Amino acid sequence: MAKQPKQYDDDDGRVICNMDVPGTPWYNKRVAREQKAASRVNYAPSITQSEARRYTFHSVLAGLTVAGVFSLTWVLFVLFCTLIWFR
Repeated sequence: MAKQPKQYDDDDGRVICNMDVPGTPWYNKRVAREQKAASRVNYAPSITQSEARRYTFHSVLAGLTVAGVFSLTWVLFVLFCTLIWFR
């Protein structure tokens, strides 16, 4: 009677940590070559300069908005402390 592997209910077959490390006896060179070839394929289309400028502008604007909200909060807190709380 052959020993059968345990069947787990929550096992979906995904790899959590790849243990296929170069230098180990079970290292599969074919898989490494396929992964290297797959990583060379560029699926993402490149953006134009105008799109990059627009994304940069809006990200800087969002950062300045967040900084402004924090700054306004601190100014109001200091005013509250000096004019109302510490009187």
